[in-house]
Amino acid sequence: MSQLDEQIARAKFRRTDAIFLPQVEVSYAAVATDNSLNAFGFKLQQRLIDAADFNPKLLNNPSPATDFSAKIEFLQPLVNLDRINERKAAGKQIEMYRFISRRTAEYLSFESEKAYLQLQMLYDVDKVLQEAHATSKAIYQTSKHYFEQGLIQRSDLLNAELHVTSAETQLNNSRSNIRDASDHLSILMGKPIGTVYTTDPIKQELAPPINSLKITDDRPDFRALEKGIEAYDKMISSAKNSYLPRLNAFGSFQQNDKAFLSFNSNSYIIGINLSWKLFNGNGTKNMIAQQSLEKDKLARQLDKAKTEAEAQLAHAKRQLSDAVFSLRQQQMGIAQASEALRVLQNRYAQGLVTTNDVLMAHTQLSQQQLSAVEAVFNYNLATVYLRFLTTKTY
Repeated sequence: MSQLDEQIARAKFRRTDAIFLPQVEVSYAAVATDNSLNAFGFKLQQRLIDAADFNPKLLNNPSPATDFSAKIEFLQPLVNLDRINERKAAGKQIEMYRFISRRTAEYLSFESEKAYLQLQMLYDVDKVLQEAHATSKAIYQTSKHYFEQGLIQRSDLLNAELHVTSAETQLNNSRSNIRDASDHLSILMGKPIGTVYTTDPIKQELAPPINSLKITDDRPDFRALEKGIEAYDKMISSAKNSYLPRLNAFGSFQQNDKAFLSFNSNSYIIGINLSWKLFNGNGTKNMIAQQSLEKDKLARQLDKAKTEAEAQLAHAKRQLSDAVFSLRQQQMGIAQASEALRVLQNRYAQGLVTTNDVLMAHTQLSQQQLSAVEAVFNYNLATVYLRFLTTKTY
């Protein structure tokens, strides 16, 4: 769509070729009249006047006259300074939409990377849930064995069974999320939906050097706004130049005859027209005022966009730092939760703790593993977002 906007801007620019190229019009007219002036004029254009035509009776009461006229007219622009600046403004708009297309491509690239990272995360989540499901089934089988031996109550067995059911539900939802994420990726790639994609195993992206990152003025969205401002400068100049005279050449070649498709007489007109519109009801003055305000508005938008970009950069840097801290914490949490589960499973085998204790420890380990997967995703997403904000490739 952004490329189509650029093509539309190019088409508008090509329309301004009319500033330099001539306008040519061909026409053929058939006319009949008994109007005294026109009837005499027809004969005069057809070069058929003779002495008898000056008879007052014939002049005042002419017979119906016909005229068949073939005509070629042209207008050649020579000096129209306002139209020249109008053409320059259209050229600036092409550049503006070119930068918009570039930024749109960068945004789509970022969104595609984000969608791929989400799919990677969902596959890792699915892996964790598969392990959790297998562990919950093992706990259930152990609990069932203990129940059959009369070592635990039925409520403990039901809790273990509920744990398995919950794990199966989460696993089913995980598979649906993978299909949804694959469809989203298909849309971004312009492909038909329905394909379930696989990904490489998730891993930490190479983080950019945070301290050296900064927002550059040559970012395409900023440059697009700058070109828009320059386009307004040219439009304002065009409006001001409309106060100046215009110089154009014109001409026509004409053939007349009283019979259809006959061309017995011809004539031409050629000349130069200098026109100067001195007052148009303050229309130009108010147009200049409007365009100046629109230019100021665009300049404010540019300042706002740069300020927001700086805030987004600071936020993304904090997100990256938070993700690093969270990842470190989750890795320690996994080690602690794994050890806690191992100890409780050993004590459970000796009948020293309840089924609930083991299930809670298992749930805590799964949550830590899922949080670790999310922390890696947040880290990678912050890294990709920083690249998008600074339009850097590492």
